[in-house]
Amino acid sequence: MSVAPLRVGVIGLGRAFTLMLPTFAGDPRWRLVAGCDPREAARARFASDFGASAHADARALVEDPAVEVVYVASPHGLHAAHVALAAAAGRHVLVEKPMALSVADCVAMTEACARAGVALVVGPSHGFDEPCLEARRIVERGEVGAPRMIQALNCTDFLYRPRRPEELDTAAGGGVVWSQAAHQLDVVRLLAGGRATRVHASVARWDPARPTEVAYAAMLWFADGAFATLAYSGAGRFDSDAWMDWHGELGVPKDPDAYGTARRRLDAARDPADEARLKADATYGGPAWTPAAPGELPTSHEHFGPMLVHCERADLRPMPDAVWIYGDRVRERRPLRPPGVPRSNVVDELLAAVRDGVPPLHGGAWATATTEACAALLDSARSGAPVSLHRQVAVPADAVLLRTRT
Repeated sequence: MSVAPLRVGVIGLGRAFTLMLPTFAGDPRWRLVAGCDPREAARARFASDFGASAHADARALVEDPAVEVVYVASPHGLHAAHVALAAAAGRHVLVEKPMALSVADCVAMTEACARAGVALVVGPSHGFDEPCLEARRIVERGEVGAPRMIQALNCTDFLYRPRRPEELDTAAGGGVVWSQAAHQLDVVRLLAGGRATRVHASVARWDPARPTEVAYAAMLWFADGAFATLAYSGAGRFDSDAWMDWHGELGVPKDPDAYGTARRRLDAARDPADEARLKADATYGGPAWTPAAPGELPTSHEHFGPMLVHCERADLRPMPDAVWIYGDRVRERRPLRPPGVPRSNVVDELLAAVRDGVPPLHGGAWATATTEACAALLDSARSGAPVSLHRQVAVPADAVLLRTRT
């Protein structure tokens, strides 16, 4: 039986929306019906591309009668206000990570959606990535025993791409912790089972021209005695995709000879205003923006860098096209189905929540725990001491995304 597509209105036609465009274009289970952005050029492009309404004001979008689900893809610091608007209008919500910049805001957002009787899904994050989900399925099937130690590493050029001023201001949600640790913590908590207890971390701010966190390293402990090491650098030097067979984070093949592209582009910026213009020009609706070409579409699954999950009876290594299982004497490669439509797992979870009332894995409680861990990472780096966690939750039983794939 066919199901009517979800009718989606988007708040924020920037980078996050651009990354979701292949999913909107390729998955018939949802349809863009409205968009909102302060940039007139983006609104005009959206109306032309999708034959949909375009609004300059978020309130007008959530009150648009065509909208059933609001995708909040605005800057981090606006998530709480925009989710509150959507819930008050009775719209289901998909909000980008990080859910918000404080636990208090996350709790308020979750409660607003519960009062309104609307679904709340937070993502996409790399916790939706099929390699990580399959690794968790292997654990839940009892094949390898419980995870005892996890190592997660990622090195990218994140902080040296053109940025708006607030993206270089930690208090406004800038830096690698709010944007990137939110991914890594989500993945590690999923693989370990969820209930983290404390975090001890350091951060690096070594570039006065980028006055926010360039890198971090953290230890994360779990209630069952498992622990994880997390490290991330956005300095644009060593690229850890070299250890992922040159599959980029978004599942697109990467040319190792394109080394330094981000920094060379940034060199063209004369001042912060010019840097912000460079970013805007290359964003949806800007004069330098072009849709992804066929060769730029994913050929493998998305990932968040090299990772090892050391379990009681084997080690797991999620890769873009397989999960490797390293036993005592035999190693096994478990191939993954080709990705098809990228990020279709997001649609799976959202559709189940909206149409069938299935509690999502990446719901308010789970995303609040991620925000708590991000804030604790920053607090620990400031104090030099471990920070206890109090809002962590277990991986939900029978989550839609963790059901065995056939």
